[in-house]
Amino acid sequence: MAEPSIDVRELTKTFGSFTAVDGISFTVGPGEIFGFLGANGAGKSTTIRMLCGLLIPTSGTALVGGRDIRTDPEGVKRRIGYMSQKFSLYEDLTVEENIAFFGGVYGLTRERIGRRATWVLDMAGLRGRERSLARELPAGWKQRLALGCALLHEPEIVFLDEPTGGVDPVMRRRFWSLIGDLSERGVTVFVTTHYLDEAEYCNEISFIHDGRLIAGGSPRELKSTAFGRAVFAVEADDPLAALEALQTEPEVAETSLFGVSLHVGLKDDREAEARIRRLLAGRGLRPLRVARIRPTLEDVFIHTVEEERKKGARA
Repeated sequence: MAEPSIDVRELTKTFGSFTAVDGISFTVGPGEIFGFLGANGAGKSTTIRMLCGLLIPTSGTALVGGRDIRTDPEGVKRRIGYMSQKFSLYEDLTVEENIAFFGGVYGLTRERIGRRATWVLDMAGLRGRERSLARELPAGWKQRLALGCALLHEPEIVFLDEPTGGVDPVMRRRFWSLIGDLSERGVTVFVTTHYLDEAEYCNEISFIHDGRLIAGGSPRELKSTAFGRAVFAVEADDPLAALEALQTEPEVAETSLFGVSLHVGLKDDREAEARIRRLLAGRGLRPLRVARIRPTLEDVFIHTVEEERKKGARA
């Protein structure tokens, strides 16, 4: 079997008395799209900064592209591309100036920069906008330009930190199509996102909470094994009132709001549909629809985090 592109062992980072990343371990295979999911402050960006050779771990280690992040951070940097969650290019430079600048930073020859610039312009849909200032570009084009600059030197591993934040749904879909193309060409993609629907595109996912990994697997595995109970979609005349009512019922294990409907799990699944209807009717609320559904990754994430919080409260 091929060696993993990323091999993390008991990686820890503390800042004084605060532990930002707490002994995490995982591997990412060549060409995989690996999703790293967690709330703000969970430890995602700290982990990425360590894996990119930008931050020294407190303990533990990792190999990225076969290079040790502790002993050879410069070797790591030569093998990766990195796109931060905030637009990281120079807004006062034009599109072509940004490409030329980052090509120089990566040590590319002028000839190679020219070839790669052609690829970036085609990939980002920026033909005819070469002389536009980066700040004048719509958000989706900015992100694709940033991705192109991160890939100028054709790295074998790319880290994308919240790459579609602030991008409209159409651009988000196109961006993930580009990520899929990278994976098919053998590039390993490590991506963080707060859009749980995007995580469906990943081969493997890990959830991080308070600096610790709390679940991992493929999207299919997580959805099939995380729940010990059925999930029901509930529509009512007043979704917020229905949510508040069900949250206080002892029979209800968990609830979450999805648009105008609720996702509800009961502690006992027997006759669950009829019981949900009775619970709402007892509060003077009229359920319009109650149907069993397959849990989404968002259901799994909420469930897993809540279970972890309960463990912490009992400790």
